[in-house]
Amino acid sequence: MRKPLVVALCALALAGAGATPAVAAAPSPTGADTTTGTAPATSLTDVVNDTVGAVADTLSGLTAPKSAAVNFAGTVSLSNCSGSVVRMPDSAASDPALVLTNGHCLESGFPAPGQVLTDRASSRTFGLLNASGAKVATLRADRLVYATMTDTDAAIYRLNTTYARIKSAYGIDPLTLSGSRPAAGTAISVVSGYWKRIYSCSVDGFAYRLKEGDWTWKDSVRYTSACDTIGGTSGSPVVDDATGKVVAVNNTGNEDGARCTVNNPCEVDRNGGVTVRQGINYAQQTYPFTACFTTGNRLDLSAGGCTVPKP
Repeated sequence: MRKPLVVALCALALAGAGATPAVAAAPSPTGADTTTGTAPATSLTDVVNDTVGAVADTLSGLTAPKSAAVNFAGTVSLSNCSGSVVRMPDSAASDPALVLTNGHCLESGFPAPGQVLTDRASSRTFGLLNASGAKVATLRADRLVYATMTDTDAAIYRLNTTYARIKSAYGIDPLTLSGSRPAAGTAISVVSGYWKRIYSCSVDGFAYRLKEGDWTWKDSVRYTSACDTIGGTSGSPVVDDATGKVVAVNNTGNEDGARCTVNNPCEVDRNGGVTVRQGINYAQQTYPFTACFTTGNRLDLSAGGCTVPKP
């Protein structure tokens, strides 16, 4: 799982010193929704997260490859991952906005194999980025709509504001989920709000099953080697460069060449054959979710064509 590699220490944050590598801390929902133009309250956690973001901006500015067509507008930074404000193909401007990230990025920890969470209270916050990667607002969720690490690795939050209000206040549109399965060879960009970095590559192919530790995912997107994603890119939208639509959500990669262990997923084919691809990274397709949301961005797992795992 592509969790963050760096979290700033509180003392360093308060002193304004550079961040020191540390183990990723459990996230805490902080901050306030600013879609009305009111400045958010500042907590110690906000200071730490902002310091991490500043360090990430500096580092990524030195090394990040940039896509000419894809930018950061609509992406978000979480306390421990990346994500994006997304709409379904038929979402209306007046609908409550949704945020997409990974199931393993939940503030409550990893869902167990077979576990599907729906309609849970949440006050999680997200840093909304503009096209250049600057944070322009703190958005707040009011519900965790859906989350799982079974068959896919995705979490969808509902914000306490609408797409129209976000557009009016910040001039930022949501990213649209594609209703179609991506094809091998498609040029893609993985856009990390946590690191403010864009990785550009292509869809190399698909893993029939991708197994990592106790979790198994279906029909996972395999990147070509140019998308060498790192910790903190979990939850990044994978954008089709030609259409600008989201086709997957970035979630993992094989770091050490180990077989089917945490941080070292393996591919399993239809006959049970196992392939390990060290240094190769993966994402989970998002088109199945477009059949599961109805009018008003309401989740309906009984809708025709909705094939995502159910509780």
